[in-house]
Amino acid sequence: MKGVLASRAPGVAVVDVTHGIPAQDVRAGALVLRQAAPWFPAGTIHLAVVDPGVGSSRRAIAIETARATFVGPDNGVLTLAAPPAERRRVVELTNDRYLPSVRSHTFHGRDVFAPMAAALALGVETAALGAPVGDPCELELPAARREADGTVVGEVVYVDGFGNLVSNLGPSDFAGHEVSITIGEVPVGSLSTSYASVPPGEPVAVVNSWNLVEIAVRDGSATDALALGLGAPVRVVPS
Repeated sequence: MKGVLASRAPGVAVVDVTHGIPAQDVRAGALVLRQAAPWFPAGTIHLAVVDPGVGSSRRAIAIETARATFVGPDNGVLTLAAPPAERRRVVELTNDRYLPSVRSHTFHGRDVFAPMAAALALGVETAALGAPVGDPCELELPAARREADGTVVGEVVYVDGFGNLVSNLGPSDFAGHEVSITIGEVPVGSLSTSYASVPPGEPVAVVNSWNLVEIAVRDGSATDALALGLGAPVRVVPS
């Protein structure tokens, strides 16, 4: 893919956000893209390829917003970063003018997405890449629920490279109240401001850089130490 970009759009800066998304994990890719995109300058083209449906009937799309254009498979990986209210245009990437004459069925990152991203980098308008799409595949995160006693129940939606367990809960879910947090059956206690606020090997809950409640283990991996992962329930109880 980098070779295609360098050949078709020489001199354009290419920044790797990550190559560490777990295989076939569209949601993980979508979450990372959502958090990374706002830190890039206006006009950035974001090329995201987490594509277990490559070669199938799933579409290749570009989503244009006021600040950026997102290129990738139509499986939801782009839609957290480019939600409906921010979209100017969505198109299917079908214009053969910008694609190689021979394309692999198993590597659309190289043969479809990278060439189309290069065309955008050279100033081609999004609308020129293909026909409009009115129904892109939307990725939805699980919703938290609130119980009668004020407890908020969410779940782990992402596990990072350190083994930290990131939930779908944020500060707005408990409105600044003092809270006690449990993940699975493991009590973690109140929110802390740093990983170093507990002794080594102990679990700790923080609001991370994504503004989400994250459970970590100091100097270790929470997913290994607690034997928990995606989908593990996270309970936030007002104190």
